[in-house]
Amino acid sequence: MSLSAAEDDSRSEIHIPADIDWHMLDKSKFFFLGAALFSGVSAALYPIVVLKTRQQVSSAQISCSKMSLSIMRYEGLRGFYRGFGTSLMGTIPARALYMGALEVTKSSVGTATVRLGFSDTTATAIASAAAGLNSAMAAQLVWTPIDVVSQRLMVQGYNNCNSCKNAISNVHSCRYKNGLDAFRKILYADGPKGLYRGFGISILTYAPSNAVWWTSYSLAHKLIWGGIGCSMGKKDETGVVEGSGFKPDSRAVVAVQGLSAAMASGVSALITMPLDTIKTRLQVLDGEENGVRRPMTVLQTIRNLVKEGGLSACYRGLGPRWASMSMSATTMITTYEFLKRLSAKSQDSLSS
Repeated sequence: MSLSAAEDDSRSEIHIPADIDWHMLDKSKFFFLGAALFSGVSAALYPIVVLKTRQQVSSAQISCSKMSLSIMRYEGLRGFYRGFGTSLMGTIPARALYMGALEVTKSSVGTATVRLGFSDTTATAIASAAAGLNSAMAAQLVWTPIDVVSQRLMVQGYNNCNSCKNAISNVHSCRYKNGLDAFRKILYADGPKGLYRGFGISILTYAPSNAVWWTSYSLAHKLIWGGIGCSMGKKDETGVVEGSGFKPDSRAVVAVQGLSAAMASGVSALITMPLDTIKTRLQVLDGEENGVRRPMTVLQTIRNLVKEGGLSACYRGLGPRWASMSMSATTMITTYEFLKRLSAKSQDSLSS
């Protein structure tokens, strides 16, 4: 694939590695290697997710540094990995659903939009948005129950911290030994709907978040390569561009992918942060009515957030979420592209 960048009359053609479509992948290798690679990424970034979750459910503003020191003091390193086993078990099927839906949708929608006469840039943006939307909806079938269980385990440590306990009075009072115990108790107390608590708001959070992220990523990716192309384009006295045919090495490709991912994460985090805060609170906190604890509604959650600080309360945990999304997305997209190249079929297999 070649990407041509134009600015006024100056243009330089950049030859970047061709994209690998769904039909070009060895599916078994793709899913097996994907599970292994993304599990490692999840382990590295999990402590940031714990910080974000605790900040979101807190009724008072607690800084990341204060919360980190508190977790380390009262719970040790283990406190940063509460619920990780449950999250990891859900990562494998959820990622498989996510990557499968992403690639199938991107390939089919991209082909359809090009046939309809859209430009490559527009077709890529539409296909990326549709793929992000579809893959997020598919993955939430697995992720929502995993989120409910793992997030309750994440905030359990507040009971050990005197300075934090008062900031989160509505956290679910039931104590869980592990993920399986939490799963069993939630199912017994609330039935299947307890495991899918906040499913609607999860779709409303992650579907647009993924659509925004993949659209922003594809546009940022083209914009950065376009800027590089324009900066490299030189004209001689006759107006002819010199230095065309630039072929970046693998390090330059990875750097551009990482920068594009970080930019897309910033846009996505800012737009969808209030929805993510509401979703987390719905899944973790309970309301109290006539002395009886029961799940909170969306309206009750919004009312509480407005009382606690208005719009700023909706953005508690933005720093960790932005950092988590940026690092996760940067490692995810570079790992994802690396995975696709590892899983690509040989030329002989494609021709046969």
